[in-house]
Amino acid sequence: MYLDDAPETQPCAVCDKPVRGERVHRGCRQHMADALRQLPKLYRQLAEALIPGRRGDGPAVSGSPGSSMPPNEDALDLRSRGGIEGVVGGWARDLCDRERWDIPAYQSVQAIVDWSCSVLLANLAVICDEHPAVKEIAHELGKVTAQANAIITGEKQPRRIGVSCTCGRTLKVTLDTAGVRCPDCSAQYGHSEALRLPLAERRAA
Repeated sequence: MYLDDAPETQPCAVCDKPVRGERVHRGCRQHMADALRQLPKLYRQLAEALIPGRRGDGPAVSGSPGSSMPPNEDALDLRSRGGIEGVVGGWARDLCDRERWDIPAYQSVQAIVDWSCSVLLANLAVICDEHPAVKEIAHELGKVTAQANAIITGEKQPRRIGVSCTCGRTLKVTLDTAGVRCPDCSAQYGHSEALRLPLAERRAA
């Protein structure tokens, strides 16, 4: 009697499309890996976007004598705590807590971004195979990578506003955000809940 030993198909834990023999599509896994490799570089490139009038690789545009232009607030948000750091740092700390690994006490946002992306990338196979929130991780990595790329290239992006989680952490949302997760207390807010949170005061990076 012939037996088909091939594994059954099941929905991909990230995109919900049928996948055979894996929890996460190879393509979805590759997108996550690409984002984790790009984000440290994008974080550094965003420093140039803070220069008033700077767009992509073009020259800075100066204003009239005696006038000054504000820095790019979207770039500032992504480079501040709670931006790129909030996404990769929150998930890296979550992974370390699960595995009972020590978390280094980095002080600079850049160091946290570098360490977090390195940890998540090195353990991406485990995340894809076992982490219960792999769909949220993939979504947030893709979203913050797209936001950073759009700022660097000058593409128009939805306005992001800072709101306060009940634990005090500043979360970044847009009017069309599907939801947001706090990297500090793990509180999850849906669309309506996120937009009802109180506005946060801007803090220096």
